[in-house]
Amino acid sequence: MIHDLLRWFWMLAGWFELLLLTLLLYPLSFLPHPPGGYRWYRGLFRLRCRAWIDALGVELRLHQKNRHPVPNHYILVANHPSVLEDVGIPALLPVVSLAKAGVRRWPVMGRIAAAAGTLFVKRNSGSSRRAAKEGLKRALERGDNVAIYPEGGIHDKRLHHPFHYGAFDLSLRTGVPILPVYLHYEAQDDFHWGDEPLPRRLLSIMRSRNNQANYYRYDAFDPADFQDEESYCARVYEKFLEWQEKYLD
Repeated sequence: MIHDLLRWFWMLAGWFELLLLTLLLYPLSFLPHPPGGYRWYRGLFRLRCRAWIDALGVELRLHQKNRHPVPNHYILVANHPSVLEDVGIPALLPVVSLAKAGVRRWPVMGRIAAAAGTLFVKRNSGSSRRAAKEGLKRALERGDNVAIYPEGGIHDKRLHHPFHYGAFDLSLRTGVPILPVYLHYEAQDDFHWGDEPLPRRLLSIMRSRNNQANYYRYDAFDPADFQDEESYCARVYEKFLEWQEKYLD
């Protein structure tokens, strides 16, 4: 009982913090922004992402499974079982994310995300995918880290289809390593976003009896170890299947 009361107080404080940051960031999003956004704005955006985590009552943990130091510059690759990682990843790690084009049209949130440097893609459009890929390449050339979900969106609680090649081709072209992060929500049914409206899924997360979210960071993959994007992609996907078996099966 006391634990539940403390959690709801924690969420209430999170919603208050989220409101304050939104009232600050939304008007600022109308200012002209350079490609990738201002770094100070992106810093405030990350604070807002952390406020989202608190507002939803999620206990988000980054498990450092890597044996070697994390590279200063990387392409973060993760699975995509929920909507939470859209704020969870930037809450924990300094990245510019690639999101589906529909996010850009979300009221308030889409505009703030765009001003923070988020890139958007229409997955069924070849020209949009090419433009997004070039945008990611320019972000890497600026020294930014980027986050990509190569399974191509939220499809199921488990991986069933091979990753798309884009992130791995980008790594080979730029020489920037792939940093894998496996995402695991202990209450899968509460966190998985299917066909229902987003507010209903957010409410499900808030009401979950198990609010644990585990993000497992492993050693980076060096593109110099691979000859082509196919073998590179296959190797990383194989590791994600191993982690899935370890944490889910």
